[in-house]
Amino acid sequence: MNGFLNCSANYTKIWNQYLVLALGIPQLTINVASIIFNCTVIFTRLATRDLHKPISILFCNLAVSDLFTSFSGFWISMLFITNPDITIFGSQVMLAPYSLYTTSILSTIYNLMSIGVERYLAVAKSMRTRFRVGRSHSMVVVFISWVLAFFLGCLPLMGWNCLQAERSISVLYSPFCVDYLVFITLPNVVLAFLVPLFTYLRIIIILRKRKLRMQACGQATSTYKSAETQVARTSISIWLLALVSYSPFLAGVIFDATNQRCHIDLYPGVYIFRNCTAMLVTITCLGNPLLYTLRLKELGAKLKTLRCLSANRVRACAIESI
Repeated sequence: MNGFLNCSANYTKIWNQYLVLALGIPQLTINVASIIFNCTVIFTRLATRDLHKPISILFCNLAVSDLFTSFSGFWISMLFITNPDITIFGSQVMLAPYSLYTTSILSTIYNLMSIGVERYLAVAKSMRTRFRVGRSHSMVVVFISWVLAFFLGCLPLMGWNCLQAERSISVLYSPFCVDYLVFITLPNVVLAFLVPLFTYLRIIIILRKRKLRMQACGQATSTYKSAETQVARTSISIWLLALVSYSPFLAGVIFDATNQRCHIDLYPGVYIFRNCTAMLVTITCLGNPLLYTLRLKELGAKLKTLRCLSANRVRACAIESI
């Protein structure tokens, strides 16, 4: 494993202030935009009481996970701007934000897998299975995903960190240990790629079989053709978004595990790459609401409805007061 072994522990400031601002300001901007957008999604769904369906619960929980990711990303970005060297040399200060960041990303991954499985069961229930996902099932899945995410994400706070041991410390995410990053990243990122790929491919195959069956019976297939095309496009977008967002982070962890050079030798290129991977993860938090919950037109329509309801209530109150 790599670490600071045989490296001089020189805590002299090495970050250039212009480079810090060039990386930090875009990170803050993306995180703020993601916070606003996901708060809007959560507020819209709660205000319109759009949580009667199991999938709506999973969608809302996904927005909550993305919101936590954006909050923790904003916290890390502020620490990076105010004291960038602690993101290289590591500090007790970085444990809490990194742990919260890990927890929220894990929760997002588990939510994405749950949504894919729920969509598959919803499409396949009339073909081979009688199992139907209910609200209670969605609530149980949400609870289990958060418990698992908090347990795995907070392991560094429970003692699995390298604040004292330098032999296996990460040079990218100090004071996390390399073995912890490998343990968390490899299986979860692989699942984030494979589970949605399998479920959405199965959905497309089911729709294709239904369309062929209708064609054999001489029935119109325009509806199924449109549904198949829409699902295919959405599925490809979902998978590509996960691939683009998490692959660089996975590559960084693999590099971290195999790297034998000191942190000073990796500056600035590798650390610029590290910050860019964080921005890609936050961009996922912006893309998820668009792909999974609300399109921009739908979001605007629901917000317009809320404004109209509020205006009507104000008028009603004014009439009653008269």
